[in-house]
Amino acid sequence: NRGIGTEGLGCILAGIWGTGNGTTSYSENIGAIGVTKVGSRRVIQWGAFIMLGFGVFSKFGSCFLTIPSPIVGGIFCVMFGMITAVGLSNLQFIDLNSTRNLFVLGFSIFFSLVLPQWMKQHPELELTGSAEVDQILKVLLETSMFVGGFLGFFLDNTIPGTPEERGLIAWNNQHTVAKGSEGDYDQSKCYDLPVGMDYLRKQKWAQYVPFLPTFNDKKQQHSISAL
Repeated sequence: NRGIGTEGLGCILAGIWGTGNGTTSYSENIGAIGVTKVGSRRVIQWGAFIMLGFGVFSKFGSCFLTIPSPIVGGIFCVMFGMITAVGLSNLQFIDLNSTRNLFVLGFSIFFSLVLPQWMKQHPELELTGSAEVDQILKVLLETSMFVGGFLGFFLDNTIPGTPEERGLIAWNNQHTVAKGSEGDYDQSKCYDLPVGMDYLRKQKWAQYVPFLPTFNDKKQQHSISAL
């Protein structure tokens, strides 16, 4: 939640400053972490400095151009394969014997593959009559990830199902850290903002904002268990 919130803030700042590009996380890092088993922030920070150096000193960046294309293609196959596998691994928490879950999963995947292709074959299609709105909608509907993610989110939250069936309880149990443990302290300290934490901890509303460090997921878990 905090990562997605930070991405949204970065996109807002990019739009205000007129950089012409959005700010998003590099999804291939999921595959890199899965292969190397290295998830240290220090590695990411050093990697960022190295990439900045490549941008400033073009001679260093030209070294990467000497890498043969088959090697780059093999790396991409491994990384994107790991990304797909990590995404599918989240299904371990849901009940795959449930007809409801099979419908949500199957329809979201299949429709996200069909609709973008149909949209690309009909570029003259008018959706709203407004050229600007139509352009935005066409970009979204031609993106398989958006269509699949939106349908999965919408169907999972509208079709009735128990928390156990949806995998909410198993998901929360796996990510629950014992209160007062060393891991809980490290996690809280890691996500603290540089300034303003004393003020946020005094505000009750800050316990219900998912991307804030003061978010109290224990209350959310209690509400889910009560269902």
